[in-house]
Amino acid sequence: MQDNTHDVVIVGAGPVGLALGRMLGLRGHDVAILERWPEPYPLPRAVHFDDEIGRVFQSMNLADEIRAISEAVPDCYEWRNAAGESLVKIDWSGTGPSGWPTASFFSQPQLEKVLGAAVEEMPNVTLLRGAEVVGIDERADDVEVTFTSTVVKQRRMSARFVIGCDGANSFVRQRMDATMHDQGFFFDWLIVDTIPLDDREWAPQNWQLCDPTRPTTVVSGGPGRRRWEFMRLPGETRDELNTPEKAWELLAAWDRTPENSELQRHAVYTFAARWADRWNSGRLAIAGDAAHQMPPFAGQGMCSGIRDAANLSWKLDRILRGESDLALLDSYTSERSEHLQHAITMSVELGRVICVLDEKVAAERDTRMIAGGADPAKVLPVTALPVLGEGVTSHGRLGGTLAPQFPVQSGDDRTALFDEVTGYGSVLLVRGDAPSGQLEPALGPLLANTGVRVRTVERVGAPDLLDSSGQWVNWFDAHRIRAVLIRPDHYVFAAVTDADTDTTELPELLTEYRHRLRALTPTPANLHTAATTV
Repeated sequence: MQDNTHDVVIVGAGPVGLALGRMLGLRGHDVAILERWPEPYPLPRAVHFDDEIGRVFQSMNLADEIRAISEAVPDCYEWRNAAGESLVKIDWSGTGPSGWPTASFFSQPQLEKVLGAAVEEMPNVTLLRGAEVVGIDERADDVEVTFTSTVVKQRRMSARFVIGCDGANSFVRQRMDATMHDQGFFFDWLIVDTIPLDDREWAPQNWQLCDPTRPTTVVSGGPGRRRWEFMRLPGETRDELNTPEKAWELLAAWDRTPENSELQRHAVYTFAARWADRWNSGRLAIAGDAAHQMPPFAGQGMCSGIRDAANLSWKLDRILRGESDLALLDSYTSERSEHLQHAITMSVELGRVICVLDEKVAAERDTRMIAGGADPAKVLPVTALPVLGEGVTSHGRLGGTLAPQFPVQSGDDRTALFDEVTGYGSVLLVRGDAPSGQLEPALGPLLANTGVRVRTVERVGAPDLLDSSGQWVNWFDAHRIRAVLIRPDHYVFAAVTDADTDTTELPELLTEYRHRLRALTPTPANLHTAATTV
């Protein structure tokens, strides 16, 4: 038996667990990641991430590595009916507001290889495979984790926090006694991953066949890969559907044969929509599939899990450093649960349009969507914009929304994306043509222990950041604001219309942020001594 003490123990080494470990490791914390399986799972699963998640990978100093294993979507995500008529075209081309491609596709084993290598190179992060957690004992000041290992019979670790990124059957969630809300949306689909051996071009690259005889999804599986998803029909059993012979039979209609394609994987998944009633309790928390599952129609499953990790990491960082108290973690459930329900609602509503097997209902759907000119704003269900729930957000302008990441030019004349220039942490971005040093003296007491740095941006003059493209200035003008407070996870705390330090609006913004952070005055008893690396 061996005892080890860490800041955080993460259960599960999928993309979410590895990403969280990397984020916390970059902040200098001692992290252990325990994964029950001795080797990484070698077959594809998740295949899509959006521009926001590309930005999160960028924050992990992995931009080049992620770009090397993913491919940006060059066109639209199109839905067609059985006659080949376009029902809707969703533009997935170009660059999104977070400075990354609007949509990118990848192969999960390659992503996990990048993330795994990134954490293993960090001296303060330990990745232990073949370690299954079998016991969690939460105590007053820490948590004891018991796990079996392929190396020794049993081991124990203690940590200040334990985070379950351990999938839909999460052991950590069970230990938290959390229950799942279920929307009752269940459909079985056969997922078939292939590696084409020919040079066929797919246009559009990603599309949906809305045919009541067999709804089918055809998308990229990452560079050099293709994925098909076939809905199970009434009268078919899961076992009948989940065979290589059935996979090839269904692929034949798409001119895919053993001569021109390699069958990587076939598996039947039950698409479901559910989320946990609470995502944190005391010193325990859950993220990713442990906290929620959703249909894949909007491509937001893994994306939502990475958002969980980004939300958790900066709050755990503050608590571990003694800059905020434990109550800050309670904002994790309230913020992410409400935001997540937007993604689930959107996925379910898309699924209700796609998973139609009645020919009459399908014909009515087709008529309506064609009449709408295949415009997503006209023909798809309207859902609320994704906004964080109550927590470290203000009820003021833009509170809880995602801030953009437009390029800026810094003092050394280097043009780069905003986060690359400003680095990690909270930023008070003020529109102005003078350096931020003119604002900081008046704001100093309000900035103490919040981690907020002040930056100015403008198209002309001598601001800290020059807006050479004009995108920042246009964004400020569009929202009629003069300053915005951006959290470490790139979400907006709030924006104000007046950035004058002599009036009340900006000081009140910073005062409220301190209150929401539950900022503490550091003392020798609560200081965390880990060195921060950026």
